[in-house]
Amino acid sequence: MTATAKAACLRFLRFAFGVGLLFSIAGCMHFHTGSMPGEPKGATFADVSGARVRFSDTGTGPAVVMLHGFASALENWAPVIPALDKTHRVLALDLKGFGWTDRPPGDYSPQAQADLVLALMDARGIQKAAFVAHSWGSSVALAVALKAPSRVTRLALYDAWVYEEQLPPFFHWSRAEGVGEMFFSMFYKERTDERIALAFYDKKYVTEDFIEAVERALERPGTVAAALAAVRGQRFAAVQREYRRIAQPTLLMWGREDVVTPVTFGERLSRDLPSSRLVVYPRCGHFPMIEAREASNRDLLAFLDAGARDAEPAKSAPATREAPGEDAP
Repeated sequence: MTATAKAACLRFLRFAFGVGLLFSIAGCMHFHTGSMPGEPKGATFADVSGARVRFSDTGTGPAVVMLHGFASALENWAPVIPALDKTHRVLALDLKGFGWTDRPPGDYSPQAQADLVLALMDARGIQKAAFVAHSWGSSVALAVALKAPSRVTRLALYDAWVYEEQLPPFFHWSRAEGVGEMFFSMFYKERTDERIALAFYDKKYVTEDFIEAVERALERPGTVAAALAAVRGQRFAAVQREYRRIAQPTLLMWGREDVVTPVTFGERLSRDLPSSRLVVYPRCGHFPMIEAREASNRDLLAFLDAGARDAEPAKSAPATREAPGEDAP
């Protein structure tokens, strides 16, 4: 065999090994349905849309549905629910693939998640509600508004993740069969502390307890496969052209120092949603409900109360407002 032929054979063997490795990794990705070790005592579940969905349903009054962000859970709303359920009925849930909800194979797009949310509303006897959502959960809230507009009274979105241009390169690369499995199997659970730190302006919120809770959640069965499926479901290029059809009054709340979803996307969304206004919180990152808890809760309650009175935002109000800092009077 000539040297050229030997080199060609070697290149082929390397290629074949690489392909085999990719698909062997893909074969190790597993979804999961049913109970999981460590489920919270007293957690409530409903079987809807082919999934066992964990939820909480508290308070009385006008209904509010709360949707967490990517790789999160209904605990996302712990700083908010006690302020809301004194005057509202608050339905919060773990979206499919996250928290303690099932991780079945299938469609994890915002549109499929919207079907699950609507089915849970039906199961709980809620005909219509205001929607409060964070980050990627905002794409689900907008999908509900486009799919079933009569069931959405208002929208309040924190640091929304709803545009194709927001997706990092590895999300695009992960759409390829085998490549996504390799990326997520190797890296999804890595450098958790650094990734959490990116989401906060004030690093005092990045505690060991917070990091350990996230790391424990990542170890639940089916989590990596579900996260990859959710990433592959994030195809916003077509749907983002439809946002202008959403007429419900919308409050956009954004951390000025958010590096996960920069405030320029909040400004863009405020232009795309015709009945929206944007409030920006200084010295705040991706989680205004934590870093600007008092101010954002106050703004959210005022917005929802205006809806309960059937009052629209004043036409003369500015489209964008910067909220005072938490230390302001």
